[in-house]
Amino acid sequence: MTRISSDEVKKVAQLARLELNESEIQQHAEQLEKILDYIKQLDKIDTENVTCTTRAIEVVNVLRKDEKKDYENSEELLNLAPSRENKFFKVPKIINE
Repeated sequence: MTRISSDEVKKVAQLARLELNESEIQQHAEQLEKILDYIKQLDKIDTENVTCTTRAIEVVNVLRKDEKKDYENSEELLNLAPSRENKFFKVPKIINE
């Protein structure tokens, strides 16, 4: 079993912005060791003929063609905006050049 030091637990806790007392540090070290031992079991599995995959179920995007549609009450929608310019919503500038 790989020994996880209290310094390693403290480092991870600091990165995660966690305040742990000494008993919690010891407890987390023991739990992390058990997790790593459990993960080591995967080394025993023969994956020689298993193809690589990124997910268990293949996902396909369903796309539709973008189509311009005129909205009958566009003037009413534009009037609801805090600011507008002609037929457009006016938003604050976010990119400085």
